Amino acid sequence: MAQALVRYLLAQRSVVDGREQALFAGVFAIFGHGNVAGLGEALDKSRDRLPVFRAHNEQAMAHAAIAYAKAMRRRRMMACTTSVGPGATNMVTAAAVAHLNRLPVLLLPGDAFASRLPDPVLQQIEDFSDPTVTANDCFRPVSRYWDRITRPEQLMQSLPQAISVLTDPVDCGPVTLSLPQDVQAEAYDYPVSFFQPSLHRPVRQPPDDQQLQVAVGLIAMAERPLIVAGGGVHYSAACAALGNFAERLRIPVAETQAGKGALPWDHPLNVGAMGVTGSAAANSLADGADLIIAVGTRLQDFTTGSGLLIGRPDCSLLSINVARHDLAKRSAVSLQSDARCALELLDQRLDDTNLAPDWAERTQRLRDEWAHAVTDAVSNQPGNLPSDANVLGAVNQAFEENAVVVCAAGGLPGELHKLWRAGDQHAYHVEYGYSCMGYEIAGGLGVKLARPEREVVVLVGDGSYLMMNSEIATSVALGRKLIIVVLDNGGFGCINRLQASCGGDGYNNLFESSYATPGAAPAVDFVAHARSLGALAEKADGIDALAAALERARDAERTYVVVIDTDPMASTEAGGAWWDVPVAEASGSASVGAAFEDYRRKLGER
Repeated sequence: MAQALVRYLLAQRSVVDGREQALFAGVFAIFGHGNVAGLGEALDKSRDRLPVFRAHNEQAMAHAAIAYAKAMRRRRMMACTTSVGPGATNMVTAAAVAHLNRLPVLLLPGDAFASRLPDPVLQQIEDFSDPTVTANDCFRPVSRYWDRITRPEQLMQSLPQAISVLTDPVDCGPVTLSLPQDVQAEAYDYPVSFFQPSLHRPVRQPPDDQQLQVAVGLIAMAERPLIVAGGGVHYSAACAALGNFAERLRIPVAETQAGKGALPWDHPLNVGAMGVTGSAAANSLADGADLIIAVGTRLQDFTTGSGLLIGRPDCSLLSINVARHDLAKRSAVSLQSDARCALELLDQRLDDTNLAPDWAERTQRLRDEWAHAVTDAVSNQPGNLPSDANVLGAVNQAFEENAVVVCAAGGLPGELHKLWRAGDQHAYHVEYGYSCMGYEIAGGLGVKLARPEREVVVLVGDGSYLMMNSEIATSVALGRKLIIVVLDNGGFGCINRLQASCGGDGYNNLFESSYATPGAAPAVDFVAHARSLGALAEKADGIDALAAALERARDAERTYVVVIDTDPMASTEAGGAWWDVPVAEASGSASVGAAFEDYRRKLGER
């Protein structure tokens, strides 16, 4: 059965940039007693066609596979296999990352015996009321498709369904096929036709003509329209179509986290990030718009400013999306369609727009003002230590071309969304849907596997680094060089700031406030640690030293880690919008009471 599974994966093909390639670029594997004798044996015989990558942590390897799929715009993907028990459940968090971000990854965890004859086996979770339940049932809520293969012939039904989900523009997400270890090793006489090559081309759903006519009417009448570009623009390969549409109709374009880079930062109609971590330009235009055209975005709270930026009575919302679930949000007028199809057809049917005379001037003025604000934020150091903005400004300047920045959780994604100047559609890779700490370094490895010709620069805080750093060793072993900048602010600086903004006393976030005994906090030597994993590493004392270190990192032949101390309290005040984080209504703290009154006022505005 395991051999049949591998042979079927090898038969799947994809079209990438007009060229036919294998749909599956490889398999990340950590072997154990639940997969080494079955799937491990099958993979061994096919490694020349389906590479097998050894990782150090199951969650991390799944993050790498997810990042690979994102960097390949969902046209190619990877599989991940683990043993039963903790090896399998380690991947559950990564499955949630893929599920929320609608990214394809095939998860193949080993499982207990389907025969149940040796039950309970090592690492088997026992449900005292239901013997069919195993640890792999944890994957059900975070998988787009889930199955347990209890007979070899079930593959013939389940594998085509799995591939259809992995390649579907709407249902795309993680697929989990739970593989009992005895069934993996069983033989079955599969028909040869099951292994015939299958070519998967991008599916483009055109819009309904009636919906298209309504959309044309809305855009034609709008005096102050604003486009919000989401991740669907990238996955639809619609960046050029978006640029053509915006330029001809002179409509400014704002970006979500997933949509950033759809237009280069210096495009005259790119007004920057939208929402809680947005630019003053984009948010001001959203506040004055009479029509917001949301393209390929799921309209989450960071994009909409917890609903305050979208849904005003005097502003219509047109949502262009392939997913019905997203179209129903925020009372939008729906145009269900592939993004590129919709933009091209709208461009054909619209002769012109009814723009207000001052809308273009306002767009340009706000763009110019924001450009100055970005320069100030990245250049002016607020205290004794550099801010996150100072660091990313130096990194951005050092890698203006041919680099991909990778980040995930904490305060850095917000600063990047506001301040990072993405030169092209592949330059920005930030996981901020699930905001998963620990994604950064593993994700960087996945991006490097997808884009080996580009420098991959990982920005990671000390908190995320300590959570998951094992794939530094994997990057060294595979010869996939990463440049990793560790910003050490002494703990969880982002949540410490949020704690303070809600009126709370800072505790349990920064090292210095987390331990009752003075001096108990560990003094982590990140340089020594990175070197112990095989990387080159150094510490930079300030921004000038960082710039010099980045030059050495660029010239290095293997993964290079640069550590710099940063200010945990500093963040960019320019731009931004309200984020709904409830504050305690009843508290004996005066500061919490004041924060609640401010929160109640914001709720009233919504």
